[in-house]
Amino acid sequence: MDLGLKGKSVVITGGGSNIGRAIVLGFAEEGANITIGDIDTEQANKVAERARSLGAGAVQVVKTDVTNLDQVKALFQAATDKFGTVDALVNNVGWDQLQPFIQTTPDFWLKVVQINYLAVLNCTKTALDIMVPKNTGSIVSISSDASRQGEPREAVYGGTKAAVNSFMKTIAKEHGKNGIRCNAVCPGVTIPETSEEVGSNSMWTNSSSMFTQEQFEKIAKSLPLRKVGRPTDIANAVVFLSSAKRAGHVTGQVLSVSGGYSMIG
Repeated sequence: MDLGLKGKSVVITGGGSNIGRAIVLGFAEEGANITIGDIDTEQANKVAERARSLGAGAVQVVKTDVTNLDQVKALFQAATDKFGTVDALVNNVGWDQLQPFIQTTPDFWLKVVQINYLAVLNCTKTALDIMVPKNTGSIVSISSDASRQGEPREAVYGGTKAAVNSFMKTIAKEHGKNGIRCNAVCPGVTIPETSEEVGSNSMWTNSSSMFTQEQFEKIAKSLPLRKVGRPTDIANAVVFLSSAKRAGHVTGQVLSVSGGYSMIG
């Protein structure tokens, strides 16, 4: 299916690992021009090389701490300098450490809020400054089903992702008149296929610190589809929602891609 993304300029944050990596490769298969913003440039450059081999129009990597607005502005400037504009943004960067709320500290809260929410504000505002004058654009933010169900050991993280859901809906309403669509995708547990899919900064570098193999198996058995998610599952939804040709009348939506963990009508 032609999604009409060939030659489109796409900015993807955290494109070096896991879900972000799969999103980059998904856009590459559609022939998009891709700018990856990632703090781990070594890992991101590996992904860029793979993306080029899959048919991306062009790919560049910009070292970016998305919690720093100046660095975010530099990321988007690099995209417009090379590709002329930004047609789509994917707010993918995210981070957490699973632990009961009572064991967390204010420093931890601040880090989770900055990476999972402030970064989305930084990138969305910068993207809107480019998209609004041209009256077109797509923004997809990676949220989490922890934002919809509530999940033990993810209290602060789930709260920030719920904020992302609400923020995307509000921006969709404010800028629908500008032809800009905004949606959120909520993964459930989504694990890399191989260790090569994660960089040294990824929270999945040591997957056993997140879940044990026994827990993975229990999670899979608890889901209607009887399997945990893989990065390509999320990427497929993101690429579709970014397509004005195929999803041009879809905005303000929060889509769970979690094997049926969350079913909200």
